Amino acid sequence: MNAGLFKTWLALSADNARLAFEAQQVIGLRMMKFAAGGAAAQAEMTRMFTEKAFAGGEAAATLAFGGSARKVVRGYRTRVKANARRLSRRKRK
Repeated sequence: MNAGLFKTWLALSADNARLAFEAQQVIGLRMMKFAAGGAAAQAEMTRMFTEKAFAGGEAAATLAFGGSARKVVRGYRTRVKANARRLSRRKRK
């Protein structure tokens, strides 16, 4: 295997592993919100589906215009990290 190809594959694999870990954190945070119920849970569910549709379209456009798989994964990671920060914030009383 070409050294450059191996380096690219290794970087993509590492990004995918990080994405999987970070996504599990967001899934757990969202499940807690859904379990609490109410308007906040409904709003989060709507937001989740909207974000997923938008992110899928953005990923398709990135690839269609010559972007790499790694660029797609980095875009997803940016969104997942933002969701983790948002969902982890404590409400101020």
